[in-house]
Amino acid sequence: MNVIDGFKNVDDAKAEMNNGFKSAKLSPFVCRMREGKYQFQETEFKVQGFHLNGHAIHGLLCHAVFELTDSGADEDKAWATLTHEYKGTDKGYPFPYTIVITWTLHKNHYLTVTTTATNLHNGMIPFADGWHPYFSTDTPIDHSILSFNTSRKLVFDDELVPTGAEEKDDRFLAGALLDGIQLDNCFVLPADEQGYCLLKGKKISIRIEPDTSYSYLQIYTPPHRKSIAIENLTAAPDAFNNKIGLIYLQPGEVFSCTTGYRLELS
Repeated sequence: MNVIDGFKNVDDAKAEMNNGFKSAKLSPFVCRMREGKYQFQETEFKVQGFHLNGHAIHGLLCHAVFELTDSGADEDKAWATLTHEYKGTDKGYPFPYTIVITWTLHKNHYLTVTTTATNLHNGMIPFADGWHPYFSTDTPIDHSILSFNTSRKLVFDDELVPTGAEEKDDRFLAGALLDGIQLDNCFVLPADEQGYCLLKGKKISIRIEPDTSYSYLQIYTPPHRKSIAIENLTAAPDAFNNKIGLIYLQPGEVFSCTTGYRLELS
């Protein structure tokens, strides 16, 4: 069973990527950037990437071609490493960097995804990382239970951009049936314990455990209700403006983050 709501083939991915951004790599910014604008080191930039309802969304690499740079297998695991060098081609983000993603499939239905970014620019650059996968189990979303270990939710304005405030939402601490629940929200994972998110079906569950670099959890329930987007992010939406979780990489600096995905059978 494929628990990733992805694409039929490469051509399907190219044609449909902008329709929900299923499985898009979110880099060098995540989710929304207000009007695609930000100020960095006293210069205002406007990214030319994909815009929706007046805002830039989901980074600049959703259509990037990655090169397979390593792969292999042993008795315990199999892996594939994909590499892309962003050359600063968008005038709104003229900062070159390399991004390397290693997918490792371990025994017992466990996958880790490690992203490593290296600043190739001659100065400091702003940066954030995430992934936009959609998941499904053996159970329709409306009959699935979602849980995660935080009640801290960022307050969004009417255009789904954070206001800078937080509010309490403890519905998912003990698990909540998703029937009738609409989500397009960002939650702050705890800094003092392992963050997790669990999507529980009838017989199959998906447990997601990010490292502490992925401090933010974006959840989105699409209108079709066939799957749910569970996005691990290093920063909040519009981080280039609100600075919530924003990373600054020095020249040559390397940043790495990992998320683990485990299928559990009941």
